[in-house]
Amino acid sequence: MGGQKGPAAIMVGVLLILGLATAAMSSSEKVATGEKTSWPEVVGLSVEEAKKIILKDKPEADIVVLPVGTMVTMEHNPQRVRIFVDTVDETPYAG
Repeated sequence: MGGQKGPAAIMVGVLLILGLATAAMSSSEKVATGEKTSWPEVVGLSVEEAKKIILKDKPEADIVVLPVGTMVTMEHNPQRVRIFVDTVDETPYAG
């Protein structure tokens, strides 16, 4: 098991969705309030690193980490930021 990295060090493909915003937006695009609504710069970072960056820009964010393909509710919640992860961190084994 040596050399394995914990979940904080996992390299992941991250897709961020805020509320119903599903289209990719550049990091400079903001809602009418001037608040940042997407973080393409965190793609490829660990979940913990991504959370730190998002919380720096949006301290009130309610960050939810989910497996890619998870069904989610469609109601708009401007405080919610979903991070979808699709990478296995460690080798699965029986026992």
